[in-house]
Amino acid sequence: MTTAATSERSERTQGHAGTGTAAEAAATNLDDYVAALTHSWLKTLTTLGFTLIPIFFILDVFMMPRELLTRFGVYRGVAVAIVVAQFFVVRATAPSRKSVLHGYLFTLVVGGTIALMTTDLGGFDSTYYAGLNLVLIAVNLLLPWEAIHSAINSAIIIVLYLVMNLLLLPDQTLSSSIVVNNLYFLCSTAVIAVSINYVKQNLVKQEFFLRADLKAARDALWGEMEVAKHIQTALLPRVHQLPGYSVAATMLPADVVGGDYYDIMTTRHGETWLAIGDVSGHGVESGLIMMMTQTSLDTAINQEPKLPPSRALGRVNDTIRRNISRLGADRYMTITALRVDGVDVTFAGKHQDLLVYRSARGATEVVPTQGTWIGLVDDLEPHLKDQTLTLAKDDVLLLFTDGITEAMSAGGEMFGEDRLRQALTRYAAQPVEQLVESIMREVRDHAAARTDDLTVIALKRLQ
Repeated sequence: MTTAATSERSERTQGHAGTGTAAEAAATNLDDYVAALTHSWLKTLTTLGFTLIPIFFILDVFMMPRELLTRFGVYRGVAVAIVVAQFFVVRATAPSRKSVLHGYLFTLVVGGTIALMTTDLGGFDSTYYAGLNLVLIAVNLLLPWEAIHSAINSAIIIVLYLVMNLLLLPDQTLSSSIVVNNLYFLCSTAVIAVSINYVKQNLVKQEFFLRADLKAARDALWGEMEVAKHIQTALLPRVHQLPGYSVAATMLPADVVGGDYYDIMTTRHGETWLAIGDVSGHGVESGLIMMMTQTSLDTAINQEPKLPPSRALGRVNDTIRRNISRLGADRYMTITALRVDGVDVTFAGKHQDLLVYRSARGATEVVPTQGTWIGLVDDLEPHLKDQTLTLAKDDVLLLFTDGITEAMSAGGEMFGEDRLRQALTRYAAQPVEQLVESIMREVRDHAAARTDDLTVIALKRLQ
């Protein structure tokens, strides 16, 4: 977060936001947030109201004169009916800045009921005024409204108490000590409620702006992740054309930025190369290493004709090893590079096994890759060995990443290399585009969720 953004948030939190559009928008959003909280807590407040009001009638039965019970029952019944109706209105309406009016209505109904009951019990001499303290506490502490609303609400209760007792009992003998005592406790409760509400409102504001900052940081992070995913997929080859071959490839990224890499390249010398690999881990760092690998390999194979794949990967390793060290990262990359020379495919590098469907036998064989991964040792070439396989007409070479074989079912069973080999044998007669799609469909059907990139390349000999 920039210093300017921090300063702006601090000003808004203290209630001194400027008149600019951004500040006004922030204040509007804060008002909406507080209104939503208030509206939500009104459901709790009204529920307490229509639950506790009739329950307190039980106390009336034991404490009040019997001639007043019917009247008090009517008072409480009317109050409960209004609060129940208010509860359903709150549930049926959306939050707005007018939601605070429900708090005032609750105060008028419940506070007015208790104040009216004090007039029947002797006016200011009645200790029943203590029930008004409960209303003060319930309304002001449950509703997260601003302190000004808490102060006005408290004043309404005190005024109701004074006005009803003065108007309905004009001839009562007033004892200044009793009146002062009652008002002292009511005002003390009001001061405490307003003070707590002031602190609570500041906490609500801080929570709002912290949530806003967190959302902004999350959106910025996911924006960067989406850019990284776009770069990862944008660099994949768009043209899959090789002399004498039919080739198809696909990669389905996981939800996060992954490190799967494949490429189909034609060098300035007219050579055809394939590459497939996987950087350890996920995230932007793995994506960066994948892109560096692609650039390094493309540079290496274009510098020298007939470059052995082992030497090409050795040069890639030199670059990646240095860059990983500069990043301070703990990463490595599995990779196999293949140079296609007519019917021969020369390859090197340690990645997943190669699967080769032999059309003459109608069976798929497994060709293990040898060597070590890039990014682990300074000099990679001594650990690599160039191998060559020959493809006959209608033979199919399948390359894949571990996201395919490690795709996990809901029962915890991996897709596995054996199942992939059987799928290749089953679909080998199909055009390569359909073959790749058939395999990917099986993997997707098998997997309970996609937690890794899924990459497949199929190369089919046509002549």
